Amino acid sequence: MTTGFFWDERCFWHHGGNYALTLPVGGLVQPGGGLPESPETKRRLKNLLDVTGLSGELRMLHAAPATEEELRLVHPQGYVAEFKALSDRGGGELGLRTPFGRDGYEVAALSAGLATAALRQVLEGRLANAYALSRPPGHHCLPDWPNGFCLLANIAIAVEVALAERRAERVAVVDWDVHHGNGTEAIFLTRPDVLTISLHQERNYPLDTGGAEVRGEGAGLGANMNIPLPPGTGHRGYLEAMERLVLPALRRHRPDVLVVACGFDAGALDPLGRMLASAETFRALTRMMKETAADLCGGRLVLVHEGGYSEVHVPFCGHAVLEELSGSGIHAPDPLGMTIQARQPGPAFDAFLSAHLSDLATHFA
Repeated sequence: MTTGFFWDERCFWHHGGNYALTLPVGGLVQPGGGLPESPETKRRLKNLLDVTGLSGELRMLHAAPATEEELRLVHPQGYVAEFKALSDRGGGELGLRTPFGRDGYEVAALSAGLATAALRQVLEGRLANAYALSRPPGHHCLPDWPNGFCLLANIAIAVEVALAERRAERVAVVDWDVHHGNGTEAIFLTRPDVLTISLHQERNYPLDTGGAEVRGEGAGLGANMNIPLPPGTGHRGYLEAMERLVLPALRRHRPDVLVVACGFDAGALDPLGRMLASAETFRALTRMMKETAADLCGGRLVLVHEGGYSEVHVPFCGHAVLEELSGSGIHAPDPLGMTIQARQPGPAFDAFLSAHLSDLATHFA
């Protein structure tokens, strides 16, 4: 079995409205730049895989769009219908920072379909593991409120399909996007069978979610873990957070499959984050997930692309992840690696972060 890579050119054609960074153009906000959620980070990742030859060692796959029935496992009929109607009329915006043009519904359904097919094929045993280059992203989308570039909850849809088809009974979602995975959290907040873990920069986006006190509700109490990290957390900090908090939680949950919300906006060059991760950080995180999946669930591991807005850096971070995921010997050195390494926090910050993680460990105990 090999590593599957699910992608579709049409996902690169998704487009937003007239924005400057995250602000709608108008008033005193001048046009220019557009949304940071552009196709180039994803397209350039695919291009780099082709240029290095790594794509030749992956099983390059397409997928059908998620069906309306599959979407309605997460999203109410009213939202699905409203989204489709506005898309057919030429596009618009339904929630917060989620503009889309004509065919936005079809492309978002395709993005969800890539994640769903990746998870299904891994659970069927047809692939060792998989990566879905989904776009638009999904982890901020609530059932009836699109948010933060996310129009459909890609991972949640894939997980609900897997549970409905009885391909899995227990799932764990680890989200290392720099922003809190508030949509995934909200969708599974009362569910004991889906463990949701989010490592994110504290109070980045959304400003009012992501606190460690949110542990789940009702039957799902204890099945949600938020790990807010201070700005400036670097390579060592991410690995320590994984080792001390994430991996023990995964071992307790014992999932049938691990799903990663794989954002690259914790990268040091990202315009929407203030962290200091490098391509080697993402490689190490992937290695941890791969080893943990081997220990807990027969190696079943799926990564779904989320954020990441540096067109230069994201391709190298993604390439490192796919090198590790597939076990390839093809290497694309991070051209910014030495610079990022030189900017890693020192002993005083490391001690501060270690104390912060100790407090979180006590809270979660």
